[in-house]
This record gives sequence, structure tokens and C-alpha cells, in this order.
Amino acid sequence: MSKQIIQIGLLGCGTVGGGVWKVLAKNQADIEKKCGARLEIKKVLERDFEKAKTAGVPAEVITENVDEIMNDPEIQIVVEVMGGIEMAGRFIRLALQAGKSVVTANKDLLAIQGRELYELAEANGVDLLFEASVGGGIPIIRPLKEDLAANRIEAIYGIVNGTTNYMLTKMSEEGSNYSDVLKEAQEKGYAEADPTSDVGGLDAARKLAILASIAFNTRVSFDDVYVEGITKITARDI
Repeated sequence: MSKQIIQIGLLGCGTVGGGVWKVLAKNQADIEKKCGARLEIKKVLERDFEKAKTAGVPAEVITENVDEIMNDPEIQIVVEVMGGIEMAGRFIRLALQAGKSVVTANKDLLAIQGRELYELAEANGVDLLFEASVGGGIPIIRPLKEDLAANRIEAIYGIVNGTTNYMLTKMSEEGSNYSDVLKEAQEKGYAEADPTSDVGGLDAARKLAILASIAFNTRVSFDDVYVEGITKITARDI
């Protein structure tokens, strides 16, 4: 008896998308064994063909035309790893309306349009899955939605941004100043060249909007969250 084959459309093949391709290719046998189904990426949407080919994607799998994914009845799942808000949101809506489940880690988009997208997925009888949008590999979204569904959650506490946690810990334990710790975090790859999203509190606010929406079963958008970064904190404050 042949195992089920689940066809996937991958939107984007940059650092994250290329990583998804490589992980699925490398671990395909293990995934098939655990899930009882074979996952295959049928099409990859990417304008930069060379970038996709560098990740190991065959030329015949790469496309610049999103309709090749949306209009293909064999593609059941769309994985969005292109980032951004406007185009990613439009493509996710197209996928949901086409009856395809969507997997995304796009916290910027979900913090703004999350409720609208959840409702669209529900209306079309498909899933919108976004576990990696908060906490990386730590399972928090599914437990909030399913395992703790019978519980009344009154508050959420936690560290949701690793960059600022690292920086504040260094400042607290070693008395280091902000600029030195930021430079060190960038050199170690913990902080981006432009760290605004992390040190300005934007990343944490987006994640909190997503968690609060699920935990309290209400619509919490990024604009509802009070944001204050760590840029003005000194070692003395800590």
C-alpha cells in the first residue's frame, strides 16, 4: 500500500526558505516514517532563480508565477517564508481562498492581520498554522489553542525576545553599557545589523499580540500593545 503524498508550495527561497527545502530533503525519510505521509515541495516561488538553485532546488520546481501554486489542485499546503506584510498577506489570502492550508512564521503580518486570516481559514475549512512565529522551536501556540482550551488564562509572562534578554543579562551581571553589549550581540549574530525591531521592543510586541489574541480569545493587534524598548536603559537602571 503506497503512502500518501502531500504536495507543498513554498513561497520564498531566501535564508529561511532555502533552509526549509534542505531540511525536508535531508529528513524526508524520517518525516515519512513519523507522519505516515511523504512531504514533497512541488513548486517554489522565487524571483531570484540562482538563489533557489544555490539551495539545491531543481530549475523545473522554481517559478515566478504564484498562480502555478494557487491554481494547482495537487498542492495542499502553502508554506510562506517570504516575509513582509503586503505581498505575503495577499498570497496567504489567495491560498486560503483556494482551499489550501497555510504554514507561516510571519509575526509581523500575524500581529496586524492575524484575526482576519484566522477567520478566512475557518471559513474555507483549512488550517492557518504559525507555531514558529513565537518562541521558535518552543511549542506555545498549539498548547494555548488546544491543550489549555478549557483553562481561563489571566496573564502571560515570559521572555519573548532572545536578543534583548541576552543584552540585559550581560548588563545586569557584568555592568556592561548598552552600546558595548549591542555591539557584542551583533558580532555574535544575536542581533541584526539594524537591531531596531529587537531593541525597540517591536519584535516582542508583535509576539505578544499573537499570544494575547489566542490566550484571551480576543482581537489584539500590534497597535494595541504598549511598546518601550531598551535603548535608554543603562547599567545603573538594572
